[in-house]
Amino acid sequence: MQKAKFILSKSKVLNNYHKVKSVCDVVSYSSKTNQDVTYVLESETDSMFSVHFKNELKHIKDKSRVIFLAQAWASSDIDELIKNGIRYFIVDNLSDLDILLEYLDSNDVRINLFLRLKLKEHTIRTERYFVFGMGSKVVNDKVRELKKNDKIEKLGIHFHRKTQNMAEWNLKYELSHILDEDVISMIDMLNIGGGLPSVYANTNEKVVDSIFGKINELRAWFSGELVIEPGRFIAASAVKLETTVVGVDDHNITVNASVYNSDMDAILVPVKLLIEGELDKTEGEPYVVKGITPCSMDLFRYRVYLKDIRVGDKLVFLNAGAYNFTSDFCDIDKLETEVVD
Repeated sequence: MQKAKFILSKSKVLNNYHKVKSVCDVVSYSSKTNQDVTYVLESETDSMFSVHFKNELKHIKDKSRVIFLAQAWASSDIDELIKNGIRYFIVDNLSDLDILLEYLDSNDVRINLFLRLKLKEHTIRTERYFVFGMGSKVVNDKVRELKKNDKIEKLGIHFHRKTQNMAEWNLKYELSHILDEDVISMIDMLNIGGGLPSVYANTNEKVVDSIFGKINELRAWFSGELVIEPGRFIAASAVKLETTVVGVDDHNITVNASVYNSDMDAILVPVKLLIEGELDKTEGEPYVVKGITPCSMDLFRYRVYLKDIRVGDKLVFLNAGAYNFTSDFCDIDKLETEVVD
């Protein structure tokens, strides 16, 4: 029996990239989302790459295209990144900023710097998420201070809302009330992070057009460079997950893959992958689609309407390209990715 696999469409990656590029000046793909997409974008576009961890750098040949997000670093880390050719950095706390400024004082190098601004996330009501960034007063004061630093070539502000952000896009209004007017005139770059949603079984695709309208509104208001860090929006819809049905029992389908080696998003976010050819409830029968492991959370879909499913049939999951990382649970195999067109 053929193994489950991902199928990555280069043309869809590029279409999604150009859609984002149409509403901003710089696209910086969030490389942690899917490194196979990183390879396509580096060879086929002028994309930059937002990188959170030094281990990710091995996937990018031209390190000058990296925007590195600092997190609890030391001067030696900065030196290594500089020697790799990286000149764009995002800093989200005062401790890391002080270490960077001390490094700049002692070294003959110029960089481009984003200060990460903490925006209130109105839709978060639990203690599950850490909100990164510095408060508005700190950011306003630091912009005024750093604008005078001749080691900083371009100065910007960065913020980032959570993945699959469906509601919090009134960015012009929020920023105009958080940033002082003189500070807005001082910054060269505004990086709105990611959060651009993709379409899943439990999301509403109708909101996507309105989100792009809000981004255009922000771009018209801000006179500097607008940067967007999409990950999910570019990667998700460009990849399918092709599986085979290995068991059917009373409308419970088992496929030859697991959320633990293909769709950890189903547990973490959670989003549920659409299935190619799924029906509405007037045409199909309700099925549960589960993974191959013994875990009760190994569920691709709790309820999906299909018809006449048999062992050996293919089930293809759509929009499967974002955060399709694997684990060592049950020693399951990492799935391979086939790149097409």
